[in-house]
Amino acid sequence: MTPEGPVIIEALRTPIGTAHRALAGLDAVGLAAPVLAQLAERLARPPAEVVLGNCMGPGGDVARVAALAAGLPVETPAVTVDRQCASGLTAIELGSRLVGADHWPVLAGGVESASSAPWRFWPPAGADADPVRYERAPFAPTPESDPDMGLAADLLAEERRVGRRRQDEYTARSHQRAWDAARNGRFTDELVPLAGLDHDERVRGGMTTARLARLPAAFRMGGTVTAGNACGINDGAAVVALAPASAGLPGLRVLATASAGVDPRRPGLGIVPAVRVALQRAGLRICDLDVIEINEAFAGQVLACYDELGIDPERVCTDGGALALGHPWGASGAVLVVRLFSRMVRQGQGRFGLAAIAAGGGQGTAVVVEAS
Repeated sequence: MTPEGPVIIEALRTPIGTAHRALAGLDAVGLAAPVLAQLAERLARPPAEVVLGNCMGPGGDVARVAALAAGLPVETPAVTVDRQCASGLTAIELGSRLVGADHWPVLAGGVESASSAPWRFWPPAGADADPVRYERAPFAPTPESDPDMGLAADLLAEERRVGRRRQDEYTARSHQRAWDAARNGRFTDELVPLAGLDHDERVRGGMTTARLARLPAAFRMGGTVTAGNACGINDGAAVVALAPASAGLPGLRVLATASAGVDPRRPGLGIVPAVRVALQRAGLRICDLDVIEINEAFAGQVLACYDELGIDPERVCTDGGALALGHPWGASGAVLVVRLFSRMVRQGQGRFGLAAIAAGGGQGTAVVVEAS
C-alpha cells in the first residue's frame, strides 16, 4: 500500500435506465455531461482532465464532447477508453495515474447509451454485395474464441457446477436488496436525475425465485442462464473525482488497481486474476475487505468467480447489483465505485473496499480502496 495514492473525493451517477425507455432520448453525451457538470460544481477548482469509458457510442472522443457539453473549460483535455464492460473502471484506473500535485481533480468514469448506439456495418464484400450489419465488434480473433457473452456465462456455470436454482436465488436477492436500498434512500445522494427519472428503472420489488424459475433458458437448450438471471440492456453514466493525497481531502484512497487477461472463451472469469493482483498490490486479503461491489453481468458467472476467490456471496453488493440495477456496459465499472463511495464515505461502512468487473475478450479490472 502507498500512502500517496490518489483519493476519490466525490462520486455521482445517473439513474440506470432500461434501454429504449426513460433515458432513450439521451445519447452518450447527453447522459455524461450532466454528471460531469454537477461534479464540477461541487469541486473547489476546475477539472484538470476527463477520462471516460464507452463501448457502443458514436465513436470519436465522447469524453471530449461530453466535457464541452458540460461547460468545462475548453482547456480541459479529455480522452475516451474502451475495455468493453470494464471501460468505466479502467477509466478510473487510468485516471488515478494521471493525478498529480498540480494536475487535479481528474474526472473519470464511464457512459453508455444502449438506446442510441449507432448501427454499424461491415463494407460490402463485392460490387454487388450489401453492407453487413453487426451489433458488436469482435472481442477475439476467431469465432471459436469469441462466443456470445451469454453463452459463455452459461457454459461457465455448467463447468463450475453453479445450478439454476442458485442463480435464481442470487438474482432474487439482488432485486430485493436494491428495492430495499431505494425505498430507504440509500441511492439518493449519488443520483443525478435525468429526463424525469430519479430512480433505477429495472429494479423489481416483487422478484422471487419462483418467478425467475418460470423463465426459459436464453442461450442454449438445457442451459441455466435466462433473461431473468442475466443483466439487462441499459443506459447510464457514472463519474468520480480524483485528487492527490497531498490535497488533504477525505474520501476513498486508491490503494491498488489491476487489469488482467483470461481465456476469451470464458470472459466472465476475468474478475478472478484482476482481484488477486489488486489485493496483492494492496497487501490485503479477501477477509480484510469490508465492502465488495462486483458487476453482476450473469448470476452464474459471478457465482463461479466468488467460488474461485473464496468470497461469500452474502457479502457482495449488499444494496443490490447489476442484476437488479442494470448494466450500462461502459459505465458499469464506474457505477461500482460510486456505490463504494456512497457506502463507505456517505454512509460510513467499513475501511477497505473492492470493485471488480469482467469484460468481453477475456479481461478483468479491479480497484481496491480505503476510506480516508
